[in-house]
Amino acid sequence: MKYVILLGDGMADVRINELCGKTPLQYASTPNMDFLAANGKIGTVKTVPDGFPPGSDVANLSVMGYDPREYYTGRSPLEAVSMGVDLQDGDVAFRCNLVTLSGPGKYEDKTMVDYSSDEITTSEAKELITEIDARLSNKNIHFYPGISYRHLLVWKGGPVGSQLTPPHDISGRLIAEYLPKGEGSGTLLLLMTESNIILPEHPVNLYRIKQGLRPATSLWFWGQGKKPAIPKFSEKYGLTGSVISAVDLIKGIGICAGLEVIEVEGATGNIHTNFRGKAMAAIKELKKGKDFVYIHVEAPDEAGHRGELENKVIAIEAVDMILGELLQGLSQFDGYKIMLLPDHPTPISTRTHSSNPVPVAIYSKGENNDNKNTDYSEESAEQSSFKITMGHELMDYFVRS
Repeated sequence: MKYVILLGDGMADVRINELCGKTPLQYASTPNMDFLAANGKIGTVKTVPDGFPPGSDVANLSVMGYDPREYYTGRSPLEAVSMGVDLQDGDVAFRCNLVTLSGPGKYEDKTMVDYSSDEITTSEAKELITEIDARLSNKNIHFYPGISYRHLLVWKGGPVGSQLTPPHDISGRLIAEYLPKGEGSGTLLLLMTESNIILPEHPVNLYRIKQGLRPATSLWFWGQGKKPAIPKFSEKYGLTGSVISAVDLIKGIGICAGLEVIEVEGATGNIHTNFRGKAMAAIKELKKGKDFVYIHVEAPDEAGHRGELENKVIAIEAVDMILGELLQGLSQFDGYKIMLLPDHPTPISTRTHSSNPVPVAIYSKGENNDNKNTDYSEESAEQSSFKITMGHELMDYFVRS
């Protein structure tokens, strides 16, 4: 038996007037998703436990079968694992975004213009983080370049109790009330304000401005934590597997779980990614003998955070295309099960995550439940009696039911 999970990050949403009162999932053309819902099983799963922030870190841990209440230590340590940064005991990792803040004036009076600096390229970002590390690091603090706007600060002996806000939660807002608070906040705020002096004058940013692109004008810290320790997926479920994603967070969870990370050429984590390549890579892994593949697609979430309604619909239709390629490729195997879901909703109206349950569809080869007039959508899922209230139990159901 082969097992595949296709996760469209942030696909779920709410009804939108511009879409004639439909959600993006209802509005998009998704014949392959609808096939799963009509012939397999559809329902809801609560991926974010009560009391936890509705982040992709928490939600994807749940979907992969790990209870966040037991294994969650923060987002950044998982990204550090993927980036090859070896955290030592006592090290605290922080996500370090390159963001665009509004222009001159006091730092605290600025506005969060763009949490991704116009999705700055990885090569440009590397130059900026290298400069930041050269000028702001010390014996206890170091910076590490990642992908696009997503980078890492490692603080030896640093605090885990800082009160920090993800920048994608405050798009368009004054930053004053969201600046670091609590333990270590003075050091973090100093690094942010110093970066706002260094970065705007860097040649990379001056060039971006000439090209009509937003410059990366400041660092922004969030998602701190210490090195995680989670059981191997193969020991937990008796399956060998791979992870396919352009995002360090998902790669890091996969590495911690003992899954092989597969790199796909052209995979970017945004709308301009190699969607079809992810499907082809998954089938290749299964043909090589892997039992399980976890495919993560970031594009719907990015569109949600940026308030780009058209791009969210396009991204959902691209996920459906991936699903179609998977169904065709999986037909060569004697048996398979495939599961489709978001990790959390990212409503266009709020441009941030919510902790609401998400629609999940599960289909086995040859299954025909004849769920007439059932599509893959939030509404169809809510109307179903199939509900999983503890997200980490979903994987057990998927593999063992």
